[in-house]
Amino acid sequence: MRILIYPMGSAGDVHPHIGVGQALKARGHEVFIITNGYFESVAQAAGLGFRAIGTAEEFKKVTDDPNLWHPSKSFATLVHKALDPTYEPIVHFARELHQPGNTLIVAGTLAFGARNAAELLDIPMVTVHLAPSLFLSRHRMPYIYGAPVPQWAPGWLKALQWWGGSKVADGHVLPGLNAFRKKLGLPPARDVIRNWWHSPTRVLGLFPEWFAKPQPDWPSQTRLTGFPMFDERGLRQVPPEVQAFMEAGDAPIVFTPGSAMAHGQAFFEAAVAALQALGRRGILLSQYPETIPAKLPDNVRHFNYVPFSLVLPRAAALVYHGGIGTCAQALQAGIPHLLHHMAHDQKDNLSRIQDLGVGDGLTPGQFKPARVASMLDSLLNDAKLHAQAREIRARFTPDAWLNETCDLIEATATE
Repeated sequence: MRILIYPMGSAGDVHPHIGVGQALKARGHEVFIITNGYFESVAQAAGLGFRAIGTAEEFKKVTDDPNLWHPSKSFATLVHKALDPTYEPIVHFARELHQPGNTLIVAGTLAFGARNAAELLDIPMVTVHLAPSLFLSRHRMPYIYGAPVPQWAPGWLKALQWWGGSKVADGHVLPGLNAFRKKLGLPPARDVIRNWWHSPTRVLGLFPEWFAKPQPDWPSQTRLTGFPMFDERGLRQVPPEVQAFMEAGDAPIVFTPGSAMAHGQAFFEAAVAALQALGRRGILLSQYPETIPAKLPDNVRHFNYVPFSLVLPRAAALVYHGGIGTCAQALQAGIPHLLHHMAHDQKDNLSRIQDLGVGDGLTPGQFKPARVASMLDSLLNDAKLHAQAREIRARFTPDAWLNETCDLIEATATE
C-alpha cells in the first residue's frame, strides 16, 4: 500500500509521524512524508519518500514569530502563517501520488488540507492526534489557555465554553479553508476543533489510556495506542563531547524550551542561575545558539541537539516546555518534570503530569531563578515522586504500541 503521511508543525509534531512511517515501511508499505522541507533530511535518513510543502527558510520565519508561543495568539499565528499556505500543495501531492484503491492518508491534527485531498480523491484517511488536549469534552476536559471554566463546573457550562471556543477557531480557520474547498467543489467545513479535524473513519490518539482516559463524548471512532518514541536516535551524529560531559560528574539537569523556540534567552538565563544556586550540572539543548548565555560556567554545557533517549535516562530531571513528545521521553526515562508551559497543548500536558505525580510547572512569568531552583530542589528530593516515576517507566511498551498503531492504520484501508 502507498501511505501518504502529512504532519504539520515542529519536530515534536513531525518526528512521531516519521517513526510511524518507518514502522509502516518495515511492513512492506511505500511511505511518503509530506511536510515542510526543513524535515527532508531526517525523513530521507529514515528511508522514507518525501515531498516538501514550503522551504526550511519559511519554516524558520514562522518559528521566529514570538506570537507562536503566546497563549492566546498562537492558534491564529499557526493558521494564517503555517496552515493556510499548505492547502494547495497537499492536494497537488495527493494527486501526484494517488494510486486508486492502494492509497491511504495519515494526517496530523493540523494537516487540514489532507482532509480536502481525502474527500476530493476518495482516499481513506486516519487522523493522528498526539496529545489529549485535542479532544474537547464536557467530562474530564482538557486545560486550554483562555478557557475559564473550571474542571468541577457542570457539563452544560463546559459544553457552552467549547461552543464559544469553536466559534473563535472557526473564525480563524474557515475563511481560508472554505474558500479553497469551494474551488475544489467540496462542501464547506464547519465546527473545526469540535468535529471536523477528526477523520470520520479513524482517529488515533498516540498516548496510552493511563496518561489520558477516553471520555464518553470523544469521537466513537477514536482508538488509543501509545506514545511514538522516535527521536532521530541513530540518524544523527552525536558530538563525543556529550558522552564525555555525562560521564564527568553527577547526573545533569537538562533544560530545553522546545525545538522551535527561537526566543529562549530568558529561559536559559534562569536555567544557568538556578543551576548555580543548586550547585548542579546542567545541559542546555537548543538549535538557536544565540539564545544561550555568552559565557557558561564549567558545570553547564550547550548542545544543539541530542536524542532524548540517549541523555534523559542518565539525567536528574528535565525542565522543558511541556510538548507531548518531550513529555513522553521524560516519562520513559523515569525522571522528574518541571514544565515551563507557554501555549498549545502544554497546560493540559502539565495537568496530566501533575495527576501522575511526577512533576510540576511554572508560567514564563513565574520562571525566575530562585523559584526554579526551589522547585527543582523539591522535585529532586521527593522520594514518593521518584518511586512513582519508576513505576510509570515500567508501563512503557513502545514496540507493542507502535505495532498496534500500524495495525489500526492498515485496517482503515478496508473499512
